Amino acid sequence: MLVVNVASNCGFTQQYAALESLYGRFRDRGFEILGIPCNQFAGQEPGTDRDIAEFCERHFGVTFPLTAKADVRGRNQHPLYAGLTKFRSGLLPGLVKWNFEKFLVNRDGDVVARFAPAVEPDSPRVLSAVEEWLG
Repeated sequence: MLVVNVASNCGFTQQYAALESLYGRFRDRGFEILGIPCNQFAGQEPGTDRDIAEFCERHFGVTFPLTAKADVRGRNQHPLYAGLTKFRSGLLPGLVKWNFEKFLVNRDGDVVARFAPAVEPDSPRVLSAVEEWLG
């Protein structure tokens, strides 16, 4: 599963298209993407959950699941992100830095890769990691 904190008004918003493409490519092999809208970074996700879902479907044809808006850091951090960010060493340790950070989680629930916001979902690095863990 690829867990991504998303936002509709971010410079990386166009990544929704690549995320949907990635989902279409691998979902038949058990791969999932979970988009978690977050408004913690420069207020770039101000809409309601319904507004967000409609925007994603209308502009990018998103079919992968989107959750309700959640905090990915801070006092009200969602428990999922508390687990994803608990590691203080390695690539991009600790707190989520911006929208569209990506966590690749294996079938056992372990974070096996983490990608910075600027790393495109269809980049060779992401594709290779997904292929490796799908087996």
